[in-house]
Amino acid sequence: MCAHGNGRHSQYGPRHAAYDLKKLRGKHIVCRIGHTRRYEPLASGLRAMAALVVLRNKAIKPLLATAQPLHPTRGAPNPHPIDAHYHALKLAMQGVFHELGIVA
Repeated sequence: MCAHGNGRHSQYGPRHAAYDLKKLRGKHIVCRIGHTRRYEPLASGLRAMAALVVLRNKAIKPLLATAQPLHPTRGAPNPHPIDAHYHALKLAMQGVFHELGIVA
């Protein structure tokens, strides 16, 4: 159950599931299996979901956590090439946050 602002609790019911399935079908993430009530993910949908999870866990969450750093961090003693990409992404996202007024 999830709490709403008005203090009421709602459960994830059939109407909510139908809405979510309609959205996933519209975005070509899942497709219906024949004339059944079952669905299966499309290959492109799985790639998109995996990319979103990785982006959320590996980029967005750390960037939000470091939006207001408590102390400057030192670089890794033996930086990996992916660290340079992460640093560039971090700088770009800080620019986005600044434009949106999220970061002072």
